[in-house]
Amino acid sequence: MSSVPVLSRRVFVFGSTAVAGGVVFGSYGWAAETPAAPTPNPLTAGLGPDSVAFNPWVEISPDRITLIAQHADIGQGVGSIQPVMIAEELDLEIGQFEVRFAGPSPAYFNTGFAHEIAPFMAADQSPEAERGRAAALEWLRQSGLQMTGGSSAIPDTYEKLRLAGAVARETLKAAAARRSGIAVADLRTEAGHVVLPDGTRIPYGALSAEAAKIPPVTDVKLRNPANWRLIGKPMERLDIRAKVTGELIFGIDRKMEGMVYAAVKLNPNKGQPITSYDASKAQSMPGVQKVLKISNGVAVIATNSWYAMQAAERIECVWEPSKYPADQAGHWDIVQSSFTPEFLAKQWRNDGDIDAGLNGGTLVEAEYRAPYVGHQPLEPLNGIGIVTDDGMEIWVGHQTPQSVQDIAAKAIGMKPEQVTFHNEWSGGSFGHRLEFENVRALAEIANQLRGTPVKIVFSREQDFLQDIPRQIAMGRYRGSVKDGKIVAADVQVAATPPFKELLGRMGMPPKDPDGQLAVGIWNMYYDIPNYRAASYEVQGVSPTTTWRSVGASANGFFTESFIDELIHAAGLDPLQARIDMCKIPVYRTLLKTVGEMAGWKGPLGNGKGRGVAFVEAFGTGVAEIVDVTMTDAGIRIDKVWVAADVGKVVDPVNFENQVQGGVVWGLGHAMNCELTYANGSVQQTNYNHHEAMRMYQCPVIEVRGLENDYAVRGIGEPPVPPAAPALANAIFAATGKRIREMPFNKFIDFV
Repeated sequence: MSSVPVLSRRVFVFGSTAVAGGVVFGSYGWAAETPAAPTPNPLTAGLGPDSVAFNPWVEISPDRITLIAQHADIGQGVGSIQPVMIAEELDLEIGQFEVRFAGPSPAYFNTGFAHEIAPFMAADQSPEAERGRAAALEWLRQSGLQMTGGSSAIPDTYEKLRLAGAVARETLKAAAARRSGIAVADLRTEAGHVVLPDGTRIPYGALSAEAAKIPPVTDVKLRNPANWRLIGKPMERLDIRAKVTGELIFGIDRKMEGMVYAAVKLNPNKGQPITSYDASKAQSMPGVQKVLKISNGVAVIATNSWYAMQAAERIECVWEPSKYPADQAGHWDIVQSSFTPEFLAKQWRNDGDIDAGLNGGTLVEAEYRAPYVGHQPLEPLNGIGIVTDDGMEIWVGHQTPQSVQDIAAKAIGMKPEQVTFHNEWSGGSFGHRLEFENVRALAEIANQLRGTPVKIVFSREQDFLQDIPRQIAMGRYRGSVKDGKIVAADVQVAATPPFKELLGRMGMPPKDPDGQLAVGIWNMYYDIPNYRAASYEVQGVSPTTTWRSVGASANGFFTESFIDELIHAAGLDPLQARIDMCKIPVYRTLLKTVGEMAGWKGPLGNGKGRGVAFVEAFGTGVAEIVDVTMTDAGIRIDKVWVAADVGKVVDPVNFENQVQGGVVWGLGHAMNCELTYANGSVQQTNYNHHEAMRMYQCPVIEVRGLENDYAVRGIGEPPVPPAAPALANAIFAATGKRIREMPFNKFIDFV
């Protein structure tokens, strides 16, 4: 995986027309270059009388307008910006529409992944790269993969949602023309109305029945960005007031009549079942109704979640042991021993003559480590489920709706189509809600209590213990400098394959090497004449999964730290050397911009240090500069400057928030966070043992969004990877000490 560009109009029309995953609706009559069977509009089945579903994203009835958000909102704001992009073209004002999350359907396949799974760098615009991305898009069309992740929500929806709004707009105008006898060219739309030449305003809802009877208007033209009312303008997120006032219903808030509450105690040795248990102490505790056995543990049914959690902790369990090493040292031993041909995943690059390059100058060597870390969203895993003889209905915040159906159905011995899924607003994820620990447990519990709504909430401790962490990784780097230039770099990384493992648990095991093992080493854009990059797949340790920025979170730290070491050995300025070596004009501009923002003029002195890093992840280039001061008590982070290029900043306010949040996330985990294993289970079971950045430690973060990239990119994850190396490089500049392992607090104090 390497990048996520936006599709050209030609490729978009091909892909969306072929699957109705774009804006094709009704008869799906748009001609495709390669025709394919249409995917039914998932909204038509539930339509009320006199209502119309223009496409998979727009539904209008006489009394309401509903816009569908196909991507899950896990705190990143897409539950707001998705409907806003539709509203821009449909001429709706904020407050005139409702928002509903999409159900499972291949119509919502993620086109944004096409550029991530095609084996071409983000900056590659060659015909060969475009053909590769079109082929990847076709695979996505056939698989119907519906997933939120990989910073793909905006690249996926930027064009097709605007087209969806435009198609609905023009069809409503056609319906008004049919009713009034006035030519469509003489009609306009405004604030949820079709406006006639004499000023008469017809509400969209009054036209819904008529619009449902006419062929859809598919020959539409998108608005000139110069005339946009919403996109690109500072806006208040649609969910922010409800979140601030506590009115928004998250999954953990939902209640139902007759609901019982469940808490679980699951085998902390991940992936293993329970051998036996003694629930005698728990059964007599207040509120406890039942204790049930499930495949990998036990569940307590009680009158509220607190009673259930307290009772679950009192159950004495005998667990099957882990299949991975019981203690953390054993995990690192396996990682270290994985740098062998047997475990070679792929040699991603081999430019020039690496052996000659390494022997032709001053040799620099370094080894880096990135530990397991947890996802730790504020809202722990939860969900509500009802199982009957006919099927299951489930309410849970998740990023892969179809996989929820598959996992739940398998757990209760039914077919996926018998599971009805309702997505929820989620209080964070960072990759946590791509996994299924809560879904499987909820399905097994509800299956034993058929007809009764069951609400499961993981205790914070269970949430930590069952969390499938970020990949563990190690980098072994060698390089050479000569005559003030970097002449060679040999990059080797051994890590668990996070995306490959996730897809395996989803029932889609890939045959090819996990591309996330290459991010941060393959897509390295500096002009180093002799460059080799290879990754090794670590096996036999803890299962791992995607974590905000995935492979780049570790590899970005390794590579940008090592580039800094090579630059220092060559006697060069850390920022100017990167600018001089950068091969891509868009990225070179980013580095220049962040330097101008920070007023970079070289070393600061007097115990102050400044570090820079640049990483491209999911197609988005991000450059960061971190300023620190060495005090008597430790390192203080003073300020961070960030420049990111996403092609188009769709929501400036949310863009800034996402970048700032990504920096805080990246810095905090680099400073303090690590999960370690003892006796087969994770030792850190709450925030006080896995502590990110404190508020008093948070620096001022200045953000600038650039729009030079040829494609529209995402921003949820890319600000994370440069944070750790920029901080490590700043610490070196201030103290002369290189830190090559996260978390940094093993080696230095922070204030």
